[in-house]
Amino acid sequence: MSRDDIPAPLQRRVRDRAGNRCEYCRISQAGQEATFHIDHVHPRRDGGVTSLENLALACVSCSLRKGARIEATDPESGQPTALFHPRKHTWGEHFLAEPEAVYVGRTPIGRATIALLKMNRPVAVEIRREEAMRGRRP
Repeated sequence: MSRDDIPAPLQRRVRDRAGNRCEYCRISQAGQEATFHIDHVHPRRDGGVTSLENLALACVSCSLRKGARIEATDPESGQPTALFHPRKHTWGEHFLAEPEAVYVGRTPIGRATIALLKMNRPVAVEIRREEAMRGRRP
């Protein structure tokens, strides 16, 4: 299902609920050229439905890296673990935002999500630093 297949009112609700911010890496849509994607947290191919409860706003980088995955390897333990689920998990329980805009995983879920989505790639860290300078950091 493409973004165009998700009704516009539902897309607006997802964007509003997320505050126009990626629900994974928390980068703001403001200042980004590419329009953020509406992500099926539980993939449609695995029975996920197009409902407000199963949709999340994702920047293009997080959306493409996540794809239809629901788990990844925790780099610390080497074990498969669930990815961060914006509807079921609390961001701050799984991630710590360091002052220099680097994210640290507090849990296997946080570590696996950071690794798979490459949330600390240099360009993402620079974007978060700029957002902090502009007062747009969550």
